[in-house]
Amino acid sequence: MPTRRAVTGRSREPRARFAEELRSLRTRRGESLRQLGERLGWDWSLFGKMEKGETLGGPEVVQALDTHYGTPGLLLALWELAINDQTQFRERYRRYMALEAQATSLWHFAVSVLPGLLQTPGYAREVLAAGGLKGDELEQQVQARMGRRALLEGDDAPPFRTILSEAVLRTPLRDAGEWRAQLEYVGEAAERENVVVQVLPFRAGFHGLMNADMWYLRLPSGRTVAYTESGYRGHLIEETVAVERLQFSFDAVRDLALSPSETRKFMLRVLEEVPCAPST
Repeated sequence: MPTRRAVTGRSREPRARFAEELRSLRTRRGESLRQLGERLGWDWSLFGKMEKGETLGGPEVVQALDTHYGTPGLLLALWELAINDQTQFRERYRRYMALEAQATSLWHFAVSVLPGLLQTPGYAREVLAAGGLKGDELEQQVQARMGRRALLEGDDAPPFRTILSEAVLRTPLRDAGEWRAQLEYVGEAAERENVVVQVLPFRAGFHGLMNADMWYLRLPSGRTVAYTESGYRGHLIEETVAVERLQFSFDAVRDLALSPSETRKFMLRVLEEVPCAPST
């Protein structure tokens, strides 16, 4: 689908508009990306990725850009619109995305793939490409997935617990460097106060959540909804009895999983098995 344009000639899609505004402000200043990085104290490549729409950056860097360009609040407002834009996701996910953004806590079980909230760009790109996406649509969905990660950042981020089947950590990316970066990112995320990561080892045997990834969202009303996702479709479950049954299954799996401290040791062992890049 072509990018929509307003009468100004600029995109009306929040992520694209944010990137366009960043490029416009910098070029009007006559600054290079390197000069911008030197003046603000961030790696210049970050600004390049933001201007290409590959990442949205964090609120701190956006606030610094607002100050630098003399646009108090403008870029931060555009950034917030881009972060919360639901149109970037495929139609079948939008209802779930809207609920995820409201959730006061989240639980997750991964049967084969890391949750999007913990994926690096390299991991997301390979997973989405394996599902048949390519070209501009692939890059759009990678960017959308990276935007989701902001949900777990900041002082008001909701608690998030994920239980990863051992198979998730035994299925590497083709690029060893990207795989190492992904494992390191999960380890770093697990150090946050609001994030708990556990591994369900193969030796746990059969259990009640073997066929699909599961998400559980606690909403501000106190109600919990579940979302089950396979490689081909997702299904939002809101009926109380069905959600409670799935919660019991999650609790049983949690009892079989390694503790967070045991999980950290397990992940370090997996990381040690990843081949190092050859020295030059």
